[in-house]
Amino acid sequence: MSVRILVDADACPVKDEVYRVAFRHEVPVTIVSNSRLRVPEHPLVTRQIVSEAFDAADDWIAAEADGHTVVITADILLADRCLKAGARVISPTGEPFTSASIGSAVAMRAIMADLRAGGDVVGGPKPFAKADRSRFLSRLDDALVALKRNAAR
Repeated sequence: MSVRILVDADACPVKDEVYRVAFRHEVPVTIVSNSRLRVPEHPLVTRQIVSEAFDAADDWIAAEADGHTVVITADILLADRCLKAGARVISPTGEPFTSASIGSAVAMRAIMADLRAGGDVVGGPKPFAKADRSRFLSRLDDALVALKRNAAR
């Protein structure tokens, strides 16, 4: 099985960066969304439109993820599901989700949800920065190199 990239695309700010790295490595990319998004006309890019059902994109990505896949998502619960399937998972800010870090990320997500539900005002994520984009490019490149090396064995 060949290496591939799955993108949780509805709110992904780094789709252009994904294409650039994927084209350089000649790795196919699937853009998964609930609605039609503009994607490049390129043989390595496919679009997967899922239903409007809650978590439909997450369910499709989690079902497809495996040890030959890099998943791009900011969704912590989706990252957890994909890690359990053996995929490598990177956030759009370039932070990798790993089996060592996902437990604390899920716990922090739950704490923040409880605070918001209780009416506490909590800030959202930091604004997306140039450094995030640069870190993302580097981490995606590293993940693809590692997966391609493993696939060659």
